[in-house]
Amino acid sequence: MKINCSLWGVLYLLATFSTFSLYAQKEDSFKKKKDFVFDLMAKMTLDEKIGQLYQCSGGGDITGPNQEKIPPVKQISQGGLGSMLNIRGIENIRKYQDVAMKSRLKIPLIFGLDVIHGYRTGFPIPLAEAASFDLEMIEEASRCAATEASADGLHWTFAPMVDISWDARWGRVMEGAGEDPYYGSLVAKARVGGLQGKNLSDTTTIMSCLKHLAAYGAPVAGKEYNSVDMSLSHFANFYMPPYKAAVEAGTATAMSAFNDFNNIPCSSSDFLLRRLLKEQWGFEGFVVSDINAIRETIDHRYAADEKDAAMKSINAGVDMEMVSTCYLKYIKELIREGKVEESILDDAVRRILEKKYELGLFEDAYRYCDQERAKRVINSGPIRSTSARMAERSIVLLKNENNVLPLSVSVKKIALVGALSRSSRDMCGNWSCADVDKVVTLYEAMKKRGVDINYNDGYDLETNQIVNLEQTLSEACEADVVIVAMGERALESGEMRSKGDISIPSEQQRLVSELVKTGKPVVVLLMCGRPVIFNEVRQNASAILCTWWLGSEAGNAICNVLWGNYNPSGKLPMTFPAHNGQIPLYYQYKSTGRPTSTGGWCAKYFDIPTEPAYPFGYGLAYTSFSYSDIRLLPGNGKDVHVRVAVDITNTGRYSGEEVIQLYVCDEVASVTRPIKELRGFNKIKLEKGETRNIVFEIKDTQLGFYDNQMKYVIEKGAFTFMLGTNSEDLQTIKYTLK
Repeated sequence: MKINCSLWGVLYLLATFSTFSLYAQKEDSFKKKKDFVFDLMAKMTLDEKIGQLYQCSGGGDITGPNQEKIPPVKQISQGGLGSMLNIRGIENIRKYQDVAMKSRLKIPLIFGLDVIHGYRTGFPIPLAEAASFDLEMIEEASRCAATEASADGLHWTFAPMVDISWDARWGRVMEGAGEDPYYGSLVAKARVGGLQGKNLSDTTTIMSCLKHLAAYGAPVAGKEYNSVDMSLSHFANFYMPPYKAAVEAGTATAMSAFNDFNNIPCSSSDFLLRRLLKEQWGFEGFVVSDINAIRETIDHRYAADEKDAAMKSINAGVDMEMVSTCYLKYIKELIREGKVEESILDDAVRRILEKKYELGLFEDAYRYCDQERAKRVINSGPIRSTSARMAERSIVLLKNENNVLPLSVSVKKIALVGALSRSSRDMCGNWSCADVDKVVTLYEAMKKRGVDINYNDGYDLETNQIVNLEQTLSEACEADVVIVAMGERALESGEMRSKGDISIPSEQQRLVSELVKTGKPVVVLLMCGRPVIFNEVRQNASAILCTWWLGSEAGNAICNVLWGNYNPSGKLPMTFPAHNGQIPLYYQYKSTGRPTSTGGWCAKYFDIPTEPAYPFGYGLAYTSFSYSDIRLLPGNGKDVHVRVAVDITNTGRYSGEEVIQLYVCDEVASVTRPIKELRGFNKIKLEKGETRNIVFEIKDTQLGFYDNQMKYVIEKGAFTFMLGTNSEDLQTIKYTLK
């Protein structure tokens, strides 16, 4: 054989050799892991194997009752514990790991915690981060959370929550990416990538946990822990995609949900956990129950008792039980009775031990416990800087009458109103691990800018009643502009925070109306963890910024947006209703036989409008953008059917970022389909007067759907492509797939 020794030939050979070398290394590493775990399991007793399936809580009753109160030290010393949650700090982690290292087989523990949006440096709540429509920034934020958490000895977080929800009453919408499955899937991948990096053995990464499988975000009436009722095709199209995306991104673990699905509690669902997750999707990690969820299958009236619950959950595919002890008490007995195959137990143990191996804990159980690294990393300048940038990008401009914002240099005196502007705990948002004493509040940030501020609480934080109105109005009259911080408190959103009424308290809204009467421009900062209703404010305020809960750098980020150091670019990841009676409300509804657009006898209310206050994808900037010349371009003859293009121009006074959104409507299909679905977006920055051509490729993923047998299909026929700045303000063009 004649070898081409040209430069390109040599480079090709080197690249080929490198590829084979990396593949060989990967195969060798895989074999070493399998051999190590196999040898270890051969030495384990049945009790030690069962012990690996138990996770106890070392902290308080965080998300449910901790009824067991089993002495963890004794349990660990006997090899009867696989993991602990709610343990914080290297010193505490070392204390329990020391006991594990003195047990017979010295199997290390995994330490987990709900690191939901940052660790000791707080980041915006996940719903706020989703408003950025900036996947790279979202991944970077998760990377920072992992860097801090791992520096403090942690190995595992129970995040990301990837549940889609169309119901703003459900408190946990704050923890997800909103209402859209396409976007939610991309956010899920970004968060898994940020937390886990490329290799779990990297001590700056932690294991992620996709949750909650499945459809946890669709409880009946928006009530926490309630039942879920939906068809399998509805699940496949609107709720399943982010779970699947997280698995494809390599999530190390998954969590079963509290609710029932298809009439079976999720922690006992063989369909969800074994057939779909492990077999069809090829998930190689392990499944952990939510806290006490295995025992709670009894309360579902699906399991007769704890023994029955243990049998049904382990056979269904739950590998690790969180807090409740059904496995510890009954797996051994169930195996002896032949109701659980020992191979099922071995598979669960293998999955858990393999993750401990991948984390490098068998090599060094203390490799994450480096006090010097913790001091260097936690609340460090670079991480706080990233938190501030993420917070800026999370803010959504909802209204800007007469271009009140950004504040001009002529603004010398500000009346700052609202007790929330000084509440560091609330700036963090719910599910926060942040150091509250290191949070920069809005009040503190404004003071640091050297602005002349007259501050008044305006309302009582506990009662929401107006306080000192006369003084507040008097000082507002003396100011150039009035800034009002209002909305929810942090603990009004989150787990166990479902609401029947998501309206902002009436007295807070009345306060804004009174301030507007002074004739001064009134800028409202809406602090919340979910879509909220604020019609009086929406009508009267001069400008409105949705600032959510932004974390440790909240005050600085808000000030940067107010003064135009950053031009807001966020878009709403959930529809904001105008009335409670519209909920659940979402943009991708079906047209029905009598669609709303026809008027008359159609799908509508007779006492309230059907239109939302703000649609999905809505968000303004301090500049403006125009869309023109939408057109179709040829595909590539392979995987790209066609391309759709549009020109976008910055027609305003400032440079700014815009999120160009692509929606697709399947005009005729074998099953009923939504009127539109997000199928692409592109966030770009344009200078004043700049025009750019944006092109989207249309592939099977933009056109297909799951049929009633949960089979993904692409059907030929007519489609409408829509491009624009939000889910309602769109330009359209027709296309036929032949």
